Amino acid sequence: MLSYVPIIMVFILYFSSIPIAFALFGSSLFYFAVIDTSSPVDLLLQRFVTSTQSFPLLAIPFFVMAGSIMNYAGISKKLMQFADVLTGHMSGGLAQVNVLLSMLMGGVSGSANADAAMQSKMLVPEMEKRGYDKAFSTAITAASSAVTPVIPPGINLIIYALIASASVGRMFAAGYIPGLLMTVSLMVTVGIISKRRGYMPTRTHRAGAKEIAKQTFDSVWALLFPFGIIMGLRIGMFTPSEAGAVAVFYCIIVGKFIYRELKKEHILPVLRETIYGTSSVVLIIVAANVFGYYMNWERIPQAITSGLLGITQNKILMLMIINVLLLVIGMFLEGGAALIILAPLLVPVVTTLGVDVIHFGLICIVNIMIGGLTPPFGSMMFTCCTITECKLQNFVKEVWPFIVALVISLLLVTYIPAISLVLPNFLYGA
Repeated sequence: MLSYVPIIMVFILYFSSIPIAFALFGSSLFYFAVIDTSSPVDLLLQRFVTSTQSFPLLAIPFFVMAGSIMNYAGISKKLMQFADVLTGHMSGGLAQVNVLLSMLMGGVSGSANADAAMQSKMLVPEMEKRGYDKAFSTAITAASSAVTPVIPPGINLIIYALIASASVGRMFAAGYIPGLLMTVSLMVTVGIISKRRGYMPTRTHRAGAKEIAKQTFDSVWALLFPFGIIMGLRIGMFTPSEAGAVAVFYCIIVGKFIYRELKKEHILPVLRETIYGTSSVVLIIVAANVFGYYMNWERIPQAITSGLLGITQNKILMLMIINVLLLVIGMFLEGGAALIILAPLLVPVVTTLGVDVIHFGLICIVNIMIGGLTPPFGSMMFTCCTITECKLQNFVKEVWPFIVALVISLLLVTYIPAISLVLPNFLYGA
């Protein structure tokens, strides 16, 4: 039992409001300093330092900075106008815009919480002015933000690729169709609810081809961004880390010289947001790397693999068990933390059963995004409710239809591997 004490400690420390990075590192340090002293503690500290010296990790600060620059460069505004042209005529027009904008923001920010915060400030007040219930507006904003990290270049796609030793390019390509599926499921749900409640469209008629073409032309620089990244990776023009640097350069050029909304006074806020976003993510990754060193030392992934395979070796049933496990844990652990802790344990299990590692990555990421909407610790739930001042109990009443829609999408992604694999196999080969 002593071998499993650090795992128990991680959860105790986390639920005691200790940041997950410190919980992971502190538990590992306790193990090698107290429980198993056969290995010098210096090796653990060396592991911590060397984990930061990873070239692929450079992709994270670059993409965080690119997303921040795009918000200040007015590209988010262009994307919202494009979304309104496409969906403003539907029932619940502004709620439909909310969902589509989150999908488009996936290629910009890649962060669920960043998208949730932006749309809570930008769209929820406008939705309330047009007669939408505050709890409904908050719920659809939080639910739609679950799509953002699934669309490349989502940060969780990069994190999972690093953990599972998978191709970042294939992970990026795999995210498009699942993200589109989640978007459609949420839009259908919004349409059903809006018809029942009488939420009106923002436009009196469907936009004509000429108007759509004009708005597409105005927004083309924002729309080209994610596809340019994917194609650049595919043809070998740059590595994932270099793609992040290219993305930053692209955003600066578009914001400064094309949309002309990026100003000198935005430099400090961009740097501040980049440092904050990067430091929190990278510190967790490094601490998780150290925690993984302890788990491999005790051969815990192998033990968990044997234990789960002892329950069943049926791939369909195993994926269902893992989905339930991830959904339950997602209610208590923040999404990134859950991904970093659980992916190294579960990847050996599913690969033994023949599940593609890229396919499983999308299962994990969609799962933890749903967890971000659920009490008691859903990060997007708290972000949206805090900004809009929506009561938690009202939010929970309104969000459950969207959670059902996302769970249906999750089951389709889980049991139809082609949804995740058809695009990466087309671009990179089977």
